[in-house]
Amino acid sequence: MKIEAEIKMEYENSKDADISLKSLEAENKGYVKSKKENNILTFSLKSDSLSTFLATADDLIFSEILVEKVLESVSSS
Repeated sequence: MKIEAEIKMEYENSKDADISLKSLEAENKGYVKSKKENNILTFSLKSDSLSTFLATADDLIFSEILVEKVLESVSSS
């Protein structure tokens, strides 16, 4: 079985999207393809295994939540 999905994340501005993309790049290398268009990041996931797909999606979302918290913390300082 082949599983594919796209996850889109929209940020307040292009700078925050750049920071998020760079922060997530190391974690996703080889597992997730990503692209940025203005303030929107698009992540493409593909897998032959549902468990691997779900683990990858979970890692991506958890990591993005951490990036978002850091961005919020920095902007409120």
